[in-house]
Amino acid sequence: MSLIRLKCGTIFDPANGVDGERRDLAIRDGRIVDVPAATPADREYDATGMIVMAGGIDMHSHIGGGKTNLSRLLLPEDHREDPLRDAAYESVQDANGRYLRLPSCGVCTPGTLATGYRYAEMGYTAAFEPAMMPSNARHTHLEMGDTPIIDHGAYVMLGNDELFLKMLAARDDFERLRNYIGWTIHASKALGVKIVNPGGISAFKFNQRSLNVDEPHVHYGITPREVLHTLSRALTELHVPHPLHVHASNLGVPGNIDSTIATMDAAAGLPIHLTHIQFHSYGIEGPKKFSSGARQIAEAVNARPNVSIDVGQIIFGQTVTASGDTMMQFRNTPLARPHKWVIGDIECDAGCGVVPFRYREQSYVNALQWIIGLEIFLLVDDPWRVAMTTDHPNGGPFTSYPHLIRLLMDKSFRDEQFAKLNADAQVASVLPQLQREFSLYEIAIITRAGPARLLGLRDRGHLGVGAAADIAVYRDDPDRERMFTSPAYVFKDGELVARDGTLVATPTGGIHFVSPEFDRGIEKTLRAYSDANLASNFAHAAISDDEVCNCCRGGRLLPVECFATG
Repeated sequence: MSLIRLKCGTIFDPANGVDGERRDLAIRDGRIVDVPAATPADREYDATGMIVMAGGIDMHSHIGGGKTNLSRLLLPEDHREDPLRDAAYESVQDANGRYLRLPSCGVCTPGTLATGYRYAEMGYTAAFEPAMMPSNARHTHLEMGDTPIIDHGAYVMLGNDELFLKMLAARDDFERLRNYIGWTIHASKALGVKIVNPGGISAFKFNQRSLNVDEPHVHYGITPREVLHTLSRALTELHVPHPLHVHASNLGVPGNIDSTIATMDAAAGLPIHLTHIQFHSYGIEGPKKFSSGARQIAEAVNARPNVSIDVGQIIFGQTVTASGDTMMQFRNTPLARPHKWVIGDIECDAGCGVVPFRYREQSYVNALQWIIGLEIFLLVDDPWRVAMTTDHPNGGPFTSYPHLIRLLMDKSFRDEQFAKLNADAQVASVLPQLQREFSLYEIAIITRAGPARLLGLRDRGHLGVGAAADIAVYRDDPDRERMFTSPAYVFKDGELVARDGTLVATPTGGIHFVSPEFDRGIEKTLRAYSDANLASNFAHAAISDDEVCNCCRGGRLLPVECFATG
């Protein structure tokens, strides 16, 4: 049991109230331990003058499943033209002579290997797929399992699946709906539940082109509000730590701030998490009838302690949008750049829309989207309820996080970037008046401690005794983008995996999932539905512990505890 010591680092650990304390950290058997300072260490790393944080946690990043592969296939030029690709052939080799980078690249949607490598190289140790369809869960787990180093998990998509909507429309007993939700989480080895455009994906199949929060589904007669409240209540009663993960109605539609706030209230005070909220924060003021609703959204979040968000900041440049929201993705197909797209569906579970897109500084709409995301970051009071995301790859690649951190921490840099934008968008913004600059402590919250708390990961996102030794050590640099791009050291479960932005090891990550209690009697209903309607065999629907372990190449199972009852 070797002992590793990080010496004299400046620690930012918000979960334990540590704000810039200079001290040592000790690691044994992949965990942070408390040992006397005089205890000899087998290895020591000098972190004098460096910033020490827990490993980064990306709670919303599209890294697995069918839509991710479609995104890669739709932009082969992105992989051919990746500037890191040629350098990859000359990268460092491990002890067996294998390259630690491979031409599985691309900037918008890197391949599985490059995804794990790039996350680790910038100090991230976990990422979570937010849109796993039940019928495609094995594929999703296989792709996440093929992503090295980082831990992972996924939220299963519900609320547009035919069986749920039929049960809700028939006013089935709530307990049966709750058991169906619990079974689906269990069978798909999910960490939580995601709802995309509540009821809207299904409504699109019946030629309904929009669906507001209190508007009836043209076929089932239920409203998105009913879907949202049913799912929120079920997750609360199942004691699932992560709140319902909501992609709200009317994504990208001017004036959608009203439906976004209505979505918050549909939870009726129960915990709810609104994802990539920047895309749902648009007003209709001004001559272009497209304006920032950031202040209204921030005020709504500030006034509702049950609401948490991630932002979905856009980053200028080429990307590809990949979403289960077929209704909105179909609407966006004329904007595809380059002009090609894919829309699909599997087993009436949900949808899939993949549309390449280029965000441009001189586009009024794109510039205002960039502004709105930053305004939300700066206007929401409680950083514990805001997670940093770009909705990778929809708003931009996850590799742009260091740039985003600099925008949040450095107002002068933010002002410089703002000055490059479309002039009309500048006039429509209050961003220059916002003086707030995030501190290192706040960055540690929105990128580590906050996501861990929102996901129920009790031993991640912090540096207390007993925590997993997922640690990022950064050289303190006034240029925060440079600082957060290449950590001096990155440890995964106590193993050094990267040094100064270069990989030195590629261990296998583990999988986080939750196992709520439910009445297995619901399987009779599920089997009958499957036998009558689906191509798959219900006997093979549920993924066992052994199978999911095989899916992630022998990675450790990391079950997340449900909240205690009572």
